[in-house]
Amino acid sequence: MVRRAESAGGTGVKGARRPEVRLPVLERYEGGGLEPDGDYDGLEFREASLAGEDGAGARFMDCALAGCVLDATRLSKARVLDSALAGVRGVGTDLSGATLRDVELTDARLGGTQLHGAELERVLVRGGKIDFLNLRSARLRDVVFESCVLVEPDFGGARLERVEFVDCALKGADLSGATLADVDLRGAVSLEIVRGVDRLAGAVISTGQLLDLAPVLAGELGIRVEG
Repeated sequence: MVRRAESAGGTGVKGARRPEVRLPVLERYEGGGLEPDGDYDGLEFREASLAGEDGAGARFMDCALAGCVLDATRLSKARVLDSALAGVRGVGTDLSGATLRDVELTDARLGGTQLHGAELERVLVRGGKIDFLNLRSARLRDVVFESCVLVEPDFGGARLERVEFVDCALKGADLSGATLADVDLRGAVSLEIVRGVDRLAGAVISTGQLLDLAPVLAGELGIRVEG
C-alpha cells in the first residue's frame, strides 16, 4: 500500500509517496547464512548477525530485519521489496546496484554504506544515524528522510525525484553532478552542502537556509564578500 503524494506546503512541489508496509505473519529465519541469489520470502530476521555474509543478487520479499548486524554484508544487486528494517547496524554494508522498493528503514546505525548505482523507490528512512552514505549515481524516487542524521552523504551524479528531508540533519552533503526534481529541503533542521550547491535547481529551500548557504553560493559564483 502506498500513501499518495501531496503538494508540499502548497508550493507546487510534489510530495513523496510514502510506503506503508503491511507484513504478513512471518516465519522466523533459521538459516545458516545468506546465499548469493537466494530467495527470502515472508521471513523475520531477528537479532541475527549477518556480518560478512554474501547475499549478492538475493531477493527479500515481505521480510523484517530487526536488530541485525550488517558489518561488511554483501548485498550488491539485491532486491529488497515490501520489507521493514528496524535497528539494523553495521559498517561497510554493500548494497551497490541494489533495488529498494516499498521499504521502511527505522533507527539504523550505519557507516560507509554502499548504495552507489542503487534504485530507491518509495523508501522511508526514519530515525537513526548514517555516516558516509554512498549514493553516487543512484536513483531516488519518492524517498523520505525523517528525523535522522546523515553525515557526509554522497549524492554525486544521483537523480533525486520527489525526495523530502523532514526534521533531518544533513551534514557535509555532496551534490556534485546530481539532478534534483521536486526535492523539498525546507524541513531539514541542519543543511550543510560542501559541494554541488549549484545543483540545487529543482529543490525548494527556506529563506533561513538560503542565508546559511549564502557563503557557499558566493564561493561557487566567484563572488568576493568583504566588510
